Amino acid sequence: MSEVFKFVDKTSSLNKLDFNKLLNNLNSPFLNYDFLSSLELSGCVTKDTGWQPNHLTCFKNNKLDGFMPIYLKNNSHGEFVFDHSWSYALARAGRKYYPKLLSAIPFTPCESKKIIGNKMHDNFFNEVIDHMASKDIESWHILFPDKVLIDDLRKNNFIERNGYKFVWKNKNYDYFEDYLNIFKSRQRKNIRSERKKISDLNINFDIRDAKSLDHNDWDEFYVFYKNTYEQRLQRPYLNREFFKMIHERRESIKPIIFFAKIDEKNIAGSLCFHGGDTLYGRHWGSIYNIDSLHFECCYYQGIDYCIKNKIQNFDPGVQGEHKIRRGFEPIKTSSYHYIKEKDFNNAINEFCNKERKEIDIYLKACERYTPFKKEYKI
Repeated sequence: MSEVFKFVDKTSSLNKLDFNKLLNNLNSPFLNYDFLSSLELSGCVTKDTGWQPNHLTCFKNNKLDGFMPIYLKNNSHGEFVFDHSWSYALARAGRKYYPKLLSAIPFTPCESKKIIGNKMHDNFFNEVIDHMASKDIESWHILFPDKVLIDDLRKNNFIERNGYKFVWKNKNYDYFEDYLNIFKSRQRKNIRSERKKISDLNINFDIRDAKSLDHNDWDEFYVFYKNTYEQRLQRPYLNREFFKMIHERRESIKPIIFFAKIDEKNIAGSLCFHGGDTLYGRHWGSIYNIDSLHFECCYYQGIDYCIKNKIQNFDPGVQGEHKIRRGFEPIKTSSYHYIKEKDFNNAINEFCNKERKEIDIYLKACERYTPFKKEYKI
């Protein structure tokens, strides 16, 4: 029987066992049936929030054979690849930028596979491009794809756009002090000073993972998380129901919360997810504004955890030059953009070419400011 492609509006409409077989032991907390369906079932990812699921599936002999996450977007919130200037430009030309198609993990700027199962990537691309023509959609954006997909994206006329992030790399450290020893003395002193500010306040840390987390932990963390957005007068992307659901599915998603506490009271928390050889830092919040608490809770605790558990990479999120002085190394990120009409395609291609050169210059400058001793330079 030939392949049959279908667009579906719910991950939960698919058979979980069949979906997991497509992953082929891929250890990802995000391209994960439980994570994607929790976003949808909790109401965080809906048409009303600007993330309407429109996933492309492939069936062979009536059995799920391939999956690609796709969302119909009517805004650009929660993507971490900023295209507002593109939307303004198309609006000035009297055309509609939205809705657009987006292949990404909502609110998660982490590299991941974008097609699982079926290896015929061109078939997926052709189906989506035909869908764009039938629905009069101008653009399709694939954010942070894995390297396996890149050659096929380029071959199918996707425009590459570069960004950057800062990632910590474990160079087989046995202890946090081993890590500090690669720094120049001045920055090593600065890090010790930041950590001392926290210890002098008698702030301790309680690390809760999939085995030890309970519902009360999520209640407390949600207060911290929500406070981060309220301080910016923004609405949180994630709701309490989402955290309830990932707690129930925590064995496959592998959340870890680093709680900062004074005496027995939690005052702040940082939420990470463990996938394969990488710890992903995603969300944080605090009820107090304490100097250096963010660095300790979101960076140093994660680094220490990676060292103790032999995890190779710590990806705390996008951007943030302040990470350089704390040992996070600059790396280039990529997104890919299919622009249907030739005039807009040419304009976006020119924009990305110029931006790519600026990103290269920026990353070179970042390398010069890394705080490591000469023998440990990138």
